[in-house]
Amino acid sequence: MDFTFTEEQQAAVEAAKAVFADVAPDGVPSPALTPGAVADDFDRPLWARLAGSDLLGLVLAEEHGGAGLDAIALCLVLREAGRVLARVPLLEHCAAAMAVQAHGSPELAAALLPGAAQGTLVLTAAAHGRSGHDPAELAVTARREDGAWILDGTQTAVPWAQNADWIAVPAHTGEGDAVLAFVPRTAEGLALAEQVSTSGERLAELALDGVRVESAHLIDTPGAWERLRQLLATGTCALALGLGESVLTMTGQYTGKREQFGFPVATFQAVAVQAADRYIDLRAMEVTLWQAAWRLDAATAGAGGPLPSSGDVAVAKIWASEGVRRVVQTAQHLHGGFGADTDYPLHRYHAWAKQLELQLGPAAAHEEALGDLLAAHPLG
Repeated sequence: MDFTFTEEQQAAVEAAKAVFADVAPDGVPSPALTPGAVADDFDRPLWARLAGSDLLGLVLAEEHGGAGLDAIALCLVLREAGRVLARVPLLEHCAAAMAVQAHGSPELAAALLPGAAQGTLVLTAAAHGRSGHDPAELAVTARREDGAWILDGTQTAVPWAQNADWIAVPAHTGEGDAVLAFVPRTAEGLALAEQVSTSGERLAELALDGVRVESAHLIDTPGAWERLRQLLATGTCALALGLGESVLTMTGQYTGKREQFGFPVATFQAVAVQAADRYIDLRAMEVTLWQAAWRLDAATAGAGGPLPSSGDVAVAKIWASEGVRRVVQTAQHLHGGFGADTDYPLHRYHAWAKQLELQLGPAAAHEEALGDLLAAHPLG
């Protein structure tokens, strides 16, 4: 098996590193010291630099102004974004654009994709349902009326919805089918209520009351929403990996300089063992991430496997949700009181890690889902 990345994927990583090189994780007020959101908008200057480096169109075809790369390339860039806590809707934007490209009508693609690639139009996705625990597509109903669709329901924790131009909203038709509607933020009947994430970023509760969506702006292709959901989950795992790697590097640098009894604490066996355990967590997060991303690309190309790609995504989510929590907890422990200092960036990584863990959901739930898949698809 060949685990190396292609030249195009490696070039995307280098471009991302150059864009994120000057990003400061503490560039906005601390979430620990701010009663509301840390800022009213995402990092627009960074967004412009991402657009200028053609990273917003990374996964779009050349006809739409993109580079034509895949989910693996997107996850590689998201990993770099996670390292610096980049305050941009890069994951939601690119994942929603991929859904439009793969399944949307020509009219929808023409309306959204050129602007999405250039960064002049911002996309986000409502993926958490009414409570964050129930399937998102069950939180909104979609019914046909006079050649269009009418949406009613509520979605919670929609990232940067107040600053996006279009929102991808999953819904159900009452006949067991999940559809994906693209709704402009200014649509009549759409209301946004302010919410704030654990990391201090703006979220919104999205209320839809008789929102009318043209047929060309709704995707009813079977599996379209499921693929978008899996891509959002896999991208969140990539963010968690990048964050965890930065935290472990930060911890190694601190314990290498901090001395007790005349020796760096990194030389103490108890400290070294804990750091080694977290390194193993990160490597497990990494290998399961690339397996999930590869399966998503393979499924798009029509290749199958012994289990659906949702099984590989579940494994990646298990490791990411548990692993990122263990990494930041160990980092806080090994930093001692210094890790809680709001003038030091570790507490920000801890807050972001907790938010990513909440987005991914509990590992036990993914283990149960994986067990159901194994029962339904016996191996061998």
